[in-house]
Amino acid sequence: MIRLFAFIIVVLALGWGFAWLADRPGLIAITWQDYLIETSLMVAATAVAALIAAVMILWWLVQLIWTSPHSVRRFFRARKRDRGYQALSTGLIAAGAGNAILARKMSLRAQGLLRADQEPLLHLLDAQAALIEGRHDDARRRFERMAEDPETRELGLRGLYVEARRAGADEAARQYAERAAEHAPYLPWAAEATLEARCREGRWDEAIRLLEQQRIANVIDRKQADRWKAVLLTAKAGERLEADPKGARDDALAALKLAKDLVPAAIIAAKAYLREDNIRRAASVLEGVWKVSPHPEIARTYVRARSGDSAVDRLKRAEKLEAARPNNVESLVAVAEAALDARELKRAREKAEAASRMSPRESIYLLLADIEEADTGDQGRIRHWMAQALRAPRDPAWVADGLVSEHWLPMSPVSGRIDAFEWKVPFGQLEGPVEEGDLAGKAIAELPPVTSEPEPEPEPEQKQSATMLDVTPAAPAEPETAPAPASTAPDNKHDENRVIPLAAGAEQKAPPARKEEAEPDPFFGRPPDDPGVKDPSASSHPANRLRLF
Repeated sequence: MIRLFAFIIVVLALGWGFAWLADRPGLIAITWQDYLIETSLMVAATAVAALIAAVMILWWLVQLIWTSPHSVRRFFRARKRDRGYQALSTGLIAAGAGNAILARKMSLRAQGLLRADQEPLLHLLDAQAALIEGRHDDARRRFERMAEDPETRELGLRGLYVEARRAGADEAARQYAERAAEHAPYLPWAAEATLEARCREGRWDEAIRLLEQQRIANVIDRKQADRWKAVLLTAKAGERLEADPKGARDDALAALKLAKDLVPAAIIAAKAYLREDNIRRAASVLEGVWKVSPHPEIARTYVRARSGDSAVDRLKRAEKLEAARPNNVESLVAVAEAALDARELKRAREKAEAASRMSPRESIYLLLADIEEADTGDQGRIRHWMAQALRAPRDPAWVADGLVSEHWLPMSPVSGRIDAFEWKVPFGQLEGPVEEGDLAGKAIAELPPVTSEPEPEPEPEQKQSATMLDVTPAAPAEPETAPAPASTAPDNKHDENRVIPLAAGAEQKAPPARKEEAEPDPFFGRPPDDPGVKDPSASSHPANRLRLF
């Protein structure tokens, strides 16, 4: 475009110049060796312009003839290079597609048309062809050669890192990633692998420094970098809590400034304050995070912050949490647990039932079973709540990559991702219970009534079984002239309720019922000589030797 403008300007200038000369005619006289040459000014200007053009054309012809051998060589060299790049491109595409034969063929052709010192991609094509052919040793040698060249160092280290991970050499992979991160911290794969290795080894300060370099190099955005830094600071604070509570507190507070909803950081900071007997600051930290993200661990730490508090004092602290986040499941559960400890069972039941209506889950039904046991002790109602807990969804837990952990961890043991653990319901079950509708309301409506009186004693006929009978033997038959003395009655006192098994194949027969007489009352500790227990006049009859009760 600039050349076009320059050409237009030159043409306009020449036209303006010739027009200016045409408006001002004149003669030019030249005397040279007794010759007098006279011409007009316009003709002289035209002759000068033609002479300049002829000189330029002559110079171009001379230069073209002089440089023609070099031009010919450059033409054929460019043509050869183009063919080499075409073979290189085809080979890389074939290697990416997994065509080992075509990739090897194009690699050999490209090596014959291009020089390896001028085109580093030849090493890459050769290494990729070796990989898809299964020659991993040759591929590693190619990658090592590329890692020694400053121009292809990053590409070679990347290939060596991938090969080390494939072979299971984690230590070698870590070293390759650290070498790449030292020379180029802006490489995402190198920085991520190095960050993961340093986190596994617990080198939190080095991991945080590398994370800062990534943020400065714009490898990751600021929001994600702040979140990861908060996670690393929390992990560092958790390790320093026992040995250095003050340093752990500072790290946890710095993490909370970067991520206000990071529950583990709040718990560590509160525990550090409690070790310093600063309950007010610990409560302030927990309350701030509770308003953003209610969590059962925060509730337990807050309620039991002061070890000397009574159950009533803990209930008051739980009610304070409920006032900060009303109509929240975790608030209701915290108040219900504290009320159960304080033996305010009515309030505990109300809060637990309200929590079950909002989010029916296993722990809430188990809490209702504990409340039922402390309040009524009715085993039927307790079993009812236990059955509801078996069918209820599981409680939320720390979950990462399908792994459920009892405690929060800064990275996933499965994939190595930072900040992978989330507080949610674990996988492995249906999203909800099989039943539909208001499950908590149905469970409360189906709650059996409290049984306040003991069940009545069954009738004598209901006590019979297929193999055992409760019988009371009558007094042994005595001669009619010698009736049994009254003093012998207490000797059979211990045999009144003996259990005698029936013989195999014996027929079980009940005594005939007397319609005209009412059934005798069962025995409740009356003496053997009571007329309602034994009929002396009928004891001698063989059919009445055994009397059923």
